[in-house]
Amino acid sequence: MLVVKTKQKNTDRSHPSLQAKNSPRIKGHHTRSSIDQSLRKANLQMVDTTNLFSFFSLLSCILFTIFLIKWVFNNVTGNHKNLPPSPLKLPVLGNLLQLGLYPHRSLQTLAQRHGSLMLLHLGSAPTLVVSSADAAREIMTTHYLIFSNRPDSENARKLLYNYRDLSLSPYGEYWRKMRSICVLQLLSAKRVQSFRFIREEETFSLVKKVEEGCAGSSPIDLGQLFASLTTDIICRAAFGRKYSEGGSGKKFKELLEEFGALLGVFNIADFVPWLAWINNFNNLNARVEKVFKEFDKFLEEILDDHMKRGGEDTKEAEKDFVNVLLENSKNGSEDVSIGRDSIKTLILDMFAAGSDTTYTALEWTMTELLGHQEVMKTAQEEIRSICGNRPTVREEDLEKILYLKAIIKESMRLHLPFHCYFRENQERTSECRVTTFWREQE
Repeated sequence: MLVVKTKQKNTDRSHPSLQAKNSPRIKGHHTRSSIDQSLRKANLQMVDTTNLFSFFSLLSCILFTIFLIKWVFNNVTGNHKNLPPSPLKLPVLGNLLQLGLYPHRSLQTLAQRHGSLMLLHLGSAPTLVVSSADAAREIMTTHYLIFSNRPDSENARKLLYNYRDLSLSPYGEYWRKMRSICVLQLLSAKRVQSFRFIREEETFSLVKKVEEGCAGSSPIDLGQLFASLTTDIICRAAFGRKYSEGGSGKKFKELLEEFGALLGVFNIADFVPWLAWINNFNNLNARVEKVFKEFDKFLEEILDDHMKRGGEDTKEAEKDFVNVLLENSKNGSEDVSIGRDSIKTLILDMFAAGSDTTYTALEWTMTELLGHQEVMKTAQEEIRSICGNRPTVREEDLEKILYLKAIIKESMRLHLPFHCYFRENQERTSECRVTTFWREQE
């Protein structure tokens, strides 16, 4: 049809004498041409849309085929190794969805089904779950060097100055240096004993608050009091003063809670790295950056304040952690001296390891005692028999209070502050033989 129209158009142009006579036909001819052009454009747009849809369909099929082949290949090749049993997994996510809201309970349920040694695939990270005391002891002693590191975490890397701390830094020369400083200077028996008056004063303050609450017949939040107790003790030992009073104290407490929450929050980038862009939309990266900047500013002010006051004239028994670490950074040798970032991360380690774990254990112990009145009565009688007429318990009395120690141990057995202990295989290419698993197989 287009060819015929084109010829008719050329014929009309070759005969000018016919243009006046056939003018209506020519007008109709132009109208039909514009309609044809519109139809042609619509067809082209439809073809483009169809091609785009076909492209995305083909891309989806290719990606699905790649994931399916990878999943089948991993399952087939994994059967050639004597690996621990593993539950069925999904492509990409692996067993992540099976952890649920309470991972420790989900892991316990899976371990009862698959055994004390179980292999999970948390995204792209193969993870060995050990729920046997013998296997855990073997991994932490016999294979200690292989499993000496902690798993990498994007949040922890940012908050702890690229692992300049002690708890999460890779095993090596720097870790040994930081451990030496903590053991010999911060947590030595002499240093811990020098903070005895702080512990006694804060404990007496706690008892006084409980007495005032009981006298006023108002409800008492023991969890809140225990959290303030541990935070105040660590603040006075680390900084030389408390940060739990006034508006600044409330801000510091909120900052500390957010810091602890971010260290334990689930981060998809740790398990599926190519999905890290999601953290830009769920506000996780912004939260981490905000807490890091605020804590860094807070710690910098403390360091500057200690440097202005100077710690040379301070008595040895009155020196806090910051005084000791600043003195070490100035006078220490190159093998044991540290910088400002290392000082800040050591202080953060003290808070992360000493505040949440301590008041959680205290809260659970009191909860169990309130539910077992006979056990509480026996503990009270033991303390009264040791202390006599004294209204308070001294630290030297703690060695004689054996029944209370047994209560605390049982409470921590039932309610651990940390349910999971994470380690990473430092030598990813090396194979590790756990004899406990082989004995179970035999």
